[in-house]
Amino acid sequence: MFRVELGKAARRWRTFVLAAVLASVPLLIVLALVLNPPPPGAADGFFTLATRSGLFAPLAALTAMQPFLLPLAAGLLAGDSIAGEASAGTLRYLLVRPVRRPVLVLQKYASVVALLALAVALVLVVGIAAGGIAFGLGPAPTLSGTTLSSSEGLVRLAGAGLYALAGVAGLAAIGLFISSLTESGPGATVATVAIAIIGQIVGAISSLEAIHPFLLNEYWLAFFELFRSPVSLDLMLDGMAVFGAYIVVFLGLAVAVMTRRDVLS
Repeated sequence: MFRVELGKAARRWRTFVLAAVLASVPLLIVLALVLNPPPPGAADGFFTLATRSGLFAPLAALTAMQPFLLPLAAGLLAGDSIAGEASAGTLRYLLVRPVRRPVLVLQKYASVVALLALAVALVLVVGIAAGGIAFGLGPAPTLSGTTLSSSEGLVRLAGAGLYALAGVAGLAAIGLFISSLTESGPGATVATVAIAIIGQIVGAISSLEAIHPFLLNEYWLAFFELFRSPVSLDLMLDGMAVFGAYIVVFLGLAVAVMTRRDVLS
């Protein structure tokens, strides 16, 4: 079932469009930095540091994509996972197979996360290639002013990618739950992306700071901490706990809905 889901995604034109859009982000960032480099004395963010070591190009891309493009990818993949089958009339055929409904939901979710992992990996690989060609892959300065060797920078870059994947996997669990409630794949996608946007709006309102620690987006960019010296993992660990809680709760809700729902499509 897992391989079948991946095969379905590989045959959809929107998967290739999404991959092309995601891959274009690090390319555009590197091109922009080559044509218009940051002025001397600019703040040492990932965009500035990318001109000193190409290892920061994929990090700049992840930073730019995390607020919208990665949530959009999660919404497209998770929102259509169950609702798309229902609207096409194929869900009932899946349910008559000798696979329990909870297992079906988990396999759907696993395939979504696998595709998101490929999306994040694509951004990192394209970013490293483009950044390396434009700026080289020498020792990487950190946000704190120290320097990382190229190998250590690659390890931390991989850690940042895994953390970004965990964050978007939490949103994908919400999308899968919404997908189990409807037969409209586009509707589930829009709802999932809307939740991500609303979360960011709420996160920007200081009077609602009491609920900020419970928002997914509050921790999405915590991978910045991997590029400080010394590294502090406290915020990332808090983020992983929140991501894990969302995954467990919303996967459980999706399983409950699918277990009790009469599928007529």
